[in-house]
Amino acid sequence: MGEWPPYLSESLENKGAVAQLITDIFAEEGIAVNLNFFPWGRAYAETANGAQDLMGVWMHKPEREADFYYSDPVLTETFVFFHLKTFSFQWESLSDLEELTIGGDIGYSYGSAFDAAFDAGKLIIHRVATPKQNFEKLIRGRIQVYPQELNVGYAALSQYFSEKDVQKITHHPTAFLKNKSYVLFPKKLKSSPSLLATFNARLNQFKETGRYAEYFDQD
Repeated sequence: MGEWPPYLSESLENKGAVAQLITDIFAEEGIAVNLNFFPWGRAYAETANGAQDLMGVWMHKPEREADFYYSDPVLTETFVFFHLKTFSFQWESLSDLEELTIGGDIGYSYGSAFDAAFDAGKLIIHRVATPKQNFEKLIRGRIQVYPQELNVGYAALSQYFSEKDVQKITHHPTAFLKNKSYVLFPKKLKSSPSLLATFNARLNQFKETGRYAEYFDQD
């Protein structure tokens, strides 16, 4: 697992809503889960090599299908642009960001359209390791906007910053990405297809009974 509070975090009660969901799904099948947290790149490499049985949560990218089977959707995420309240920010298309200095997280994908604009050199993105570092840069005026998942962004602000600093920041109400995330099972392990089928069946049962929603209503 990677750090993705409030959904996944070694420091949270029950390791976060998604971690608890995954743990409970397998517990219903009599399977105990041992959660290991790593930097995202290491989590990917270790799981792809079969050192971990699964990892969560990741958005879909076609190139990842070479290494992993995807579960059914586990989480729907809403990505927005955070900015200082003193910065008058409006946008309708990604071209409106071309003259701005944008923060970003190392290793993150922000969706195909955003990634393509960056790869084409149309967007200026300065990447650092953590949301905390990006918000520090935003508060200091070193970046103008910071793309981040809505709940993840406010969780980081609440955890690391004073109320005075939190009050300096807002987000644009228009989401630039609505994204589904998945649990990934490594193709290198022969047990993965069976484990995936078990996970999906129980996940869908949780959704049908309303139990799934309870994990996120708590946030």
